[in-house]
Amino acid sequence: MRSRATHSTALAVLVLLAAGSAPRSQSAATAHRPNVLFLYTDDHAADALSAYRPGLIETPNLDRIARDGALFRNAFCGNSICGPARATVLTGLHSHANGFCRNGDRFDGSQTTFPKLLRAAGYATAVIGKWHLGSEPTGFDHWEVLPGQGQYYNPDFDTPAGRVRFEGHSTEVVTERALRWLREGRPSDRPFVLMCQFKAPHRPWLPGPRELQLLADADIPLPPTLFDDWSGRGPASREQEMTVARHLFLAYDLQCPVDEDEELFGAYTAALRRMTPAQRATWDRAFEAENAAFRADPPTGRALVEWKCRRYLRNYLRCVLGVDRAVGRLLDALDELGIADDTLVVYSSDQGFYLGDHGWYDKRWMYEESLRVPLLMRWPGHLAPGTTIDALVQNIDFAPTFVDLAGLPVQDAMHGTSLVPLFDGVAPVWWRTSIWYRYYDGIPVHAVPGHRGVRTATHKLMVFDRPELGTELYDLRADPDELHSIADSEEAAGIRRDLEAELRRQGQRYGDRE
Repeated sequence: MRSRATHSTALAVLVLLAAGSAPRSQSAATAHRPNVLFLYTDDHAADALSAYRPGLIETPNLDRIARDGALFRNAFCGNSICGPARATVLTGLHSHANGFCRNGDRFDGSQTTFPKLLRAAGYATAVIGKWHLGSEPTGFDHWEVLPGQGQYYNPDFDTPAGRVRFEGHSTEVVTERALRWLREGRPSDRPFVLMCQFKAPHRPWLPGPRELQLLADADIPLPPTLFDDWSGRGPASREQEMTVARHLFLAYDLQCPVDEDEELFGAYTAALRRMTPAQRATWDRAFEAENAAFRADPPTGRALVEWKCRRYLRNYLRCVLGVDRAVGRLLDALDELGIADDTLVVYSSDQGFYLGDHGWYDKRWMYEESLRVPLLMRWPGHLAPGTTIDALVQNIDFAPTFVDLAGLPVQDAMHGTSLVPLFDGVAPVWWRTSIWYRYYDGIPVHAVPGHRGVRTATHKLMVFDRPELGTELYDLRADPDELHSIADSEEAAGIRRDLEAELRRQGQRYGDRE
């Protein structure tokens, strides 16, 4: 891929941007209003995509988007948790401004969203798949969404006509419903936006029947930081409850039932009961030999941690491969319908995920693995094949981008900026030089404390809500794995002061005054 370096500018440029010097719209460059196919997954780590990390698995259909269009190397979320990320995509606002800060909140569907704006401008709008916002979708001509987190096998869907169940694996069902709308449901005389949102690869990592045998003999590489003791980080990293070693359940997470008293064992068996007899038989065949070997001679110590990590990764990656196959079907459908050249395809995920890195699974932290998201875009004739974009972008930018491409003015209230100026691979001089992040405390699952921070191209500052947890600072060039905080280093005192000032400026810019 061609490398396109982003312009390096001083932090002072951000002050100009905050003051409104950056253009809010680039609509003159996008007189032709494209269709938008927005493909969104849950918990897809950028490293689990061969366009970003060759050698772990091959994702040829996702790579096809990058090869035919653009790959964003520095795309991030603003709050690494499922529901808040989705609310941000819809509104272009950080969590505190759209009112959805934590999973379990209820999205206010009366507020302005990009589907509403595009629908009013003549677009047909649809959302199919995971929603996870607690309220019914608004602004859509058509919607079929999973209730809550949704189920992998034979999932239920909420629709305007009520709840219905479809037989099959969630990834395949979402794909079939999306294809049905593309072929039969959308009006052919109007542009459309289709949000096709997969549950996979979210926990508990139940692959579909076609993927169950994949990677069975693959030598899955383990991350070099699997046995990280977090000694170079602050105390918050030692409070968490998301380790591969101690917090993955053998049945629920690893599909190896051993102890019926295990917490969440009932959730595992409930998932199995949803399967048809044929699905269950395929499932049992996939795991019975390996499970029998585990029970006969269970590993211990470090060997057990490595076994857990490989078992987790195989099923996680199998879920990703199911998504990759689904994306290929959707891309082929655009070709068959003759609309590929008129359609912007966007692929991303609500947040990143830990693939055993630092001994963890899950997300929430501002550390790189959960902060960074994959972002691929294809729009023939407007994004040159093989473009690489290094500018700092965030999920607040999706809504302004789609509004801009529809030929509408980007609303001043939106926190994000249209990505259209980046489509030639070169960032304008006024482009942001840092991104702002905030994760909210009050979610007991995994015991990750609330924190906020800023990330530049070279450094990251994290400030925890609880004063006793302190501040962390990382030099991302010298320490890309973020193993050693330099927050208390005399040599980094000036950088810390600058980033603390930047954090305050960003909070003021976005109206976060807590």
